[in-house]
Amino acid sequence: MTKQARWTWIVASFAMTGAGLVLAFLLSVATNPALYERHYVWLFWVNVAVATALLIVITIAGVRLLVRVSRGKFGSKLLLKLAAILALVGVVPGVLIYTVSYQFVSRTIESWFDERVEGALESGLKLGRGTLDALVSDLATKTRLAAERLGEAGGSEPLALERIREQLSAQDVAILGAAGQTLLTTGSTTADTWMPERPSPTLLRQVRNARVVSQLEGLDEDAAATGVAARVRAIASIPSTTFALGDQERYLVVTQAIAPALAANALAVQSAYRDYQQRALARSGLRKMYIGTLTLALVLAVFGALLLSVALSNQIVRPLLLLAEGVRQVARGDLSSKAVFASRDELGGLTRSFAEMTAQLSEARDLVERSVSQLEGARANLQTILDNLTAGVIVFDRDGRIDTVNPGATRIMQLPLSAYVGKRLDEIAGLGDFAQAVWQRFEMHAASPEAGERDHWQEAFELQTSTLDGRERASITLLVRGADMPQGARLMVFDDISELVSAQRVEAWSEVARRLAHEIKNPLTPIQLSAERLQMKIAPKLEGTEKAMLERSVTTIVNQVQAMKTLVNEFRDYARLPATQFEAVDLNALVHEVLGLYGSQQEAGRLHADLDAGLPPIVGDTTQLRQVIHNLVQNALDAVADRPDGRVTVRTEAPRSDSGTVRLVRLHVVDNGTGFADKVLKRAFEPYVTTKSKGTGLGLAVVKKIADEHGARVRITNLHAPATGGDAGGEPRVSGAQVSLSFSKLAPASASGAVATVSAAAAPATARIP
Repeated sequence: MTKQARWTWIVASFAMTGAGLVLAFLLSVATNPALYERHYVWLFWVNVAVATALLIVITIAGVRLLVRVSRGKFGSKLLLKLAAILALVGVVPGVLIYTVSYQFVSRTIESWFDERVEGALESGLKLGRGTLDALVSDLATKTRLAAERLGEAGGSEPLALERIREQLSAQDVAILGAAGQTLLTTGSTTADTWMPERPSPTLLRQVRNARVVSQLEGLDEDAAATGVAARVRAIASIPSTTFALGDQERYLVVTQAIAPALAANALAVQSAYRDYQQRALARSGLRKMYIGTLTLALVLAVFGALLLSVALSNQIVRPLLLLAEGVRQVARGDLSSKAVFASRDELGGLTRSFAEMTAQLSEARDLVERSVSQLEGARANLQTILDNLTAGVIVFDRDGRIDTVNPGATRIMQLPLSAYVGKRLDEIAGLGDFAQAVWQRFEMHAASPEAGERDHWQEAFELQTSTLDGRERASITLLVRGADMPQGARLMVFDDISELVSAQRVEAWSEVARRLAHEIKNPLTPIQLSAERLQMKIAPKLEGTEKAMLERSVTTIVNQVQAMKTLVNEFRDYARLPATQFEAVDLNALVHEVLGLYGSQQEAGRLHADLDAGLPPIVGDTTQLRQVIHNLVQNALDAVADRPDGRVTVRTEAPRSDSGTVRLVRLHVVDNGTGFADKVLKRAFEPYVTTKSKGTGLGLAVVKKIADEHGARVRITNLHAPATGGDAGGEPRVSGAQVSLSFSKLAPASASGAVATVSAAAAPATARIP
């Protein structure tokens, strides 16, 4: 049982007990109106306090129930209906009994004050008073006559008094002096103990004036309570027959007892008449008091019925409320353990079944959450893999729109592909032809896949990328793989194989160079010797213009053969570099040595050196590194040859970590020329790729091969300056180029002579023009 239910039962029990006590009290005082009247005020305020408290409790309970109904809480209407039915069952009989009791009390009180009853009480009172008055008057007359006889006799002997007592059938007879003192007494009471009560001076004056005075004693409630017997006492003045100056007045006191039955009847009639008059005066208040108490009993009974109805309704509705609360919690996603109604009926079984169902749902949800967590983990792992793949990945939905793009695709395409999610690939500027070729390949694979392409297809595409404003960029070669996915989606994975193709070209050129060097170099020397021998043999025999023409022809042959030899030597050097001899190399000293060959350029301010003084030695071949520096410096000077403000800077640096450790040594050759075209950047290290009008284009190719031999990273970048003037708001303009070599193989501090070759890779570095 809940705390609320226990409290309801306690209050209801209190109310029913109070109603029983009130009814018992009414029954106990119904036969004792005096007790009822004495506690009228106390009972009235108790009734008011109890009725007020009950009204407050009933009002609170009713308001709470109405609030539940107004808020639409589940079960509140059913609770209200059950409470109303049970309350009706208790209230209607109570109201019926109250109506009957009200009429009964009203008519009964009215019957108490009937005019005939009042007349009978008044007649009985008058009859009693007349009888007593007759006794008093008769005793007064007899006492006066006895006093006169006693005065005429002139004596006051005890015998005379005893005779008077017997004649008057008196209880006591006494003679009093002028001051009321007792002179002589006789009576049925013992003479030694009985003394007549001394009359007051006022009473004695009345006796002197009226000669006799009589009165009733012991006929009031106080005398009856003290046990004093009812009696009639008469006092008469005894006349004096002499005229002596010393005579004093004397009084005869006669006391006659009243029959106890008469006295009791007289007191009863008197008390009944007085009570009747009092109740007649308080008839309206008495009626209100009885009806108010009856109303209190009704209120207590009704209150108890209401509380019991609420308690019983709660007991019936509570399982439904538990189910309602459980359903709301489940609707909010709370699948914790649910309360069960402790009963063996069908409602209790329903709550137990709901609790078991909720527990099963909780287990199922936990299983789903674990599965979702695993799925999210797998998705996160997949996303991490996609984000870190060097290959580009694009997923298309069934309508051909971009659904997923990884950073690799953005890097390869050099376009913000993630901004085009939800659009088709052909809607991206510059990718229309590529998209059409890819979709044709998808359709071809779906219609008639080739052998070995049952699950996916693979093909290389040459893509000419462009900027968002339509400017053409370098051409890249993509190796694209496509596959169909569930629900009509399609997957495209592609790699930039431009460097691989470039390496293949380099390898092809190396083979061509090797063959050319072998096939061409051998005939060149005989050709040159033959031409010179012809000149030596024929020249002396010719004169004039013929001799001059012979000399010009031989000179041309010799010069062209020499050029061919130079070209063949360059091809030979590119195809087969000499064996590398690694040793500790001071890169700063090597730069100083090479720049010494360009003294005029340094004096003209076109060539500068910015060298890191704390540069550690690297592992390398001095001859090959000298050739690298020479090639890079010469190319940079050629790039700024047409610029009056041309400037070339050779910089070395050794980046240090937070702990001061040096892991790389970098060489930068920077110029402020026109930079490299976008098309050239991708193929700058291939033979015969050059921006010069003269030259073979083998310089950077040789630099790349030597860098690879040294395990160094070489990077070519264009330098940009902020747009100014008319270019404001556009893209930054090219303000030069930079070639960077990063050496990761450092010589030990105690190194001397040759050291072992160590294969390592270093991250590219860039520098800005100082």
